[in-house]
Amino acid sequence: MSKDYPTLTLNDDRQIPQLGFGTWQIEEDKAADAVSTALETGYWLIDTAAIYKNEKGVGEGIGDWADIFLQTKIWNESQGHDRTLKAADKCLERLGRDHVDMLLIHWPCPDKGLFVETWKALIELRDQGKAKSIGVSNFREEDLKRIVDETGVVPALNQIELHPSFQQRAMRKVHQDMGIVTQSWSPLGQGNGMDNDTIKAIADETGKSASAVIIRWHIQHGFSVLPRSTNPDHIRDNYSALSFELSDAQMAKIDALDSDDGRMGPEPGKFND
Repeated sequence: MSKDYPTLTLNDDRQIPQLGFGTWQIEEDKAADAVSTALETGYWLIDTAAIYKNEKGVGEGIGDWADIFLQTKIWNESQGHDRTLKAADKCLERLGRDHVDMLLIHWPCPDKGLFVETWKALIELRDQGKAKSIGVSNFREEDLKRIVDETGVVPALNQIELHPSFQQRAMRKVHQDMGIVTQSWSPLGQGNGMDNDTIKAIADETGKSASAVIIRWHIQHGFSVLPRSTNPDHIRDNYSALSFELSDAQMAKIDALDSDDGRMGPEPGKFND
């Protein structure tokens, strides 16, 4: 990783790249080319998940890139101590690697009542070297506090839905207080954010694309951010977020786009599939 690539320090003292490449909804047969393009462009973090059903393609796209930061996630049906251990081995097998840099619990699924023992399995996987760092995704404050209370191990990051129209300020404060990195999924609001007049105006001011402006907003707020695309031009354009800065006034204008009803994905306390 180049010395000027922005990183964040995790609570286990490892570094995570701020800008990553997401692979949600990228089909297996397209994943290798997309990931390869992302790595050649300069991305240093690749995010996938068991439920994406593209880990094999992601692994093929990574190929011989040995020192990139790779993360995947344990799906809901695999929660529970023993099932999580087996699921992690299957993830590694599909990826063609002996470890990942970050392993996450994909959703808390509170009604299942299994996320604590799933977290204990992740701690074992970390201790075995199969995951260098461990974290969670879509966890609420009460879920985070429960796993910490019961294990003493604080997740390194929490990957949550976060975009200009749903800015998750309360969860960001929880993360800050607990020493957890905030990682943004659907950072562009599934594309909707790029049609916003405020974003368009800032794009005109900076001479950058609307998507690059939004990604830059995430970076300047100190989040790790995971845009995705299969279009090589869009992949490179998103990466250009590293090449400029937004002014305080521009940041404030995007901050003002937050909406109480901006959530697009499931509500984490109610999603138990």
